[in-house]
Amino acid sequence: MQTYTPPLRDMKFVLTELHDFTRITKLEAFSEIDAETMETVLEEAGKFVSEVLLPLNVVGDREGCHLENGVVRTPAGFREAYAGFCEAGWASVTGSPDYGGQGLPESIGMLISEMICSTNLSFGLYPGLTNGAMTALRKYGSEELKSLYMPKMITGTWSASMCLTEAQCGTDLGLVRTRAVPAGDGTWNVTGSKIFISAGEHDLTENIIHMVLARLPDAPAGIRGISLFLVPKFLPRADGGVGPRNGVVCTALEHKMGIKGSATCQLSFDDAKAWLVGQPHKGMQAMFAMMNSERLGVGIQGLGIAEVSRQSAVAYAKDRLQGRSLAGTRYPKLPADPIIVHPDVRRMLMTMRVIAEGCRALGTWVTNELDIAEHSRNNEECRNAEDFVALMTPVVKALFTDLGSEAASLAVQTYGGHGYIVDHGVEQYARDSRITMIYEGTNGIQALDLVGRKLPAHMGRNLRGLFHPVAGFIEQHKTHPALGKMTEELERAFGALQLATGQIAQKGMADPEEAAAAATDYLRLTGLVAQAYLWARTAKIALSKADTEGPDKAFYAAKLTSAQFFYDRILPDTAALWLKIKSGKASMMSLPEEVF
Repeated sequence: MQTYTPPLRDMKFVLTELHDFTRITKLEAFSEIDAETMETVLEEAGKFVSEVLLPLNVVGDREGCHLENGVVRTPAGFREAYAGFCEAGWASVTGSPDYGGQGLPESIGMLISEMICSTNLSFGLYPGLTNGAMTALRKYGSEELKSLYMPKMITGTWSASMCLTEAQCGTDLGLVRTRAVPAGDGTWNVTGSKIFISAGEHDLTENIIHMVLARLPDAPAGIRGISLFLVPKFLPRADGGVGPRNGVVCTALEHKMGIKGSATCQLSFDDAKAWLVGQPHKGMQAMFAMMNSERLGVGIQGLGIAEVSRQSAVAYAKDRLQGRSLAGTRYPKLPADPIIVHPDVRRMLMTMRVIAEGCRALGTWVTNELDIAEHSRNNEECRNAEDFVALMTPVVKALFTDLGSEAASLAVQTYGGHGYIVDHGVEQYARDSRITMIYEGTNGIQALDLVGRKLPAHMGRNLRGLFHPVAGFIEQHKTHPALGKMTEELERAFGALQLATGQIAQKGMADPEEAAAAATDYLRLTGLVAQAYLWARTAKIALSKADTEGPDKAFYAAKLTSAQFFYDRILPDTAALWLKIKSGKASMMSLPEEVF
């Protein structure tokens, strides 16, 4: 059974106890927001996703989307849910007030997004793509484009898609063949085909704004010759309403493993009227603004799947009777004990727990810094925050989605045979989560981005935002009476990360394949050390609350136990990761191609 209760207490913990939410509320942009407002917003979001989106999750998976004469019909209930979503203001939560948005912090938006992805990942893709498109438009679009399109997109009246991929062109966008030629009136005509376009066509909004990569007639070859264009499905009228149909049509829907309630389209552009976003041949600069936003968003999808997988597995483990506890019968009045008494089931449940809570803690840290980077008026503070977000974006995308898929698989395993059939719904999480490791740049690409771009940038300056606080915590807590052992283990893992960083920097300069061979393991090592630092801080807070009474007493006790589990069962992986990194590329690259 798909079971979900919004984890509001833990969300409040990471916002206001683990991280300093007053850093955000001190920013002028968020000066009218306080912790009480934040709690109210999250509570209302939790009600909406639980009551409206969760019941539609199975519906969307079983019914899917349908293409009828070039128009995509979303699953039953999606249109009404989307209308309610927009009417309640959820589409505009983090949107700029300059264009009608509510202007709430990205950290709040992240937690709302997590809840949406937990309850209905397919539904969440529709507004999620729009948010990414608005990032590119806000940063690189002309004032005319922004004033016309942003208000409609922020309210959700119009949605958006990202049109990058072509049949011959996935990761290597330098192979894009879609063309844009001048129309003679300041606009362009775009012609070409795109595939794998999430939310490329649907019936939820009155217009869809496609952000399309294309090549100008005089464009240089490769990635340097790509430009970004805004191509509306319907051409806007002067009054802002919807006008005639543009030259873009959905030619097919992809038949997919999961996220079946999300329309993944093949689109054909035939002299479609378009507007340039940013400068000619500088499309990747604008597109990366959108993609980086989406990559953080996809990471949160992994977190959402991990949380709902955990909750569903816990509910089943408490209910399913099978066997007796090895320590002696726990429930003598029942024919068997519930499977939650068994150590291996506990291993799976605890792993899912620390995955969800660890990712939530790290994700909130990153989105807090994103708010600082966007809104602080202190140049040094902005730069430091930008560096940290740049470093951690590929980590969030890849680590969270890897772990989200692992959690979904563990949920299926917890259910046993009942998890493998559709009746209980957890197999959907395993299918839905798999795409998160692929789209917006495969996780292997994220690892290459980390070691190839983010590490060497600014002479390694990006690392300071992570390395300095970890080193500072270790120095301050080495002799702590209760945290000393945990701090020693953190220091050992951090030492492995430092050694791996030096190894990659040294060998990668001489042989880029050495850095690439280590990239995936290095990304996970980075993410685990970051989470270990946050779990150590969590343990410190939990210890300080040992005398708390009421419901919070159990909450802090669980936090302490979870932190210890992470250190006992997850953090030791860092030693193996360092050994794999140190082994180099030889065994990976030496086998002749013809032998494979």
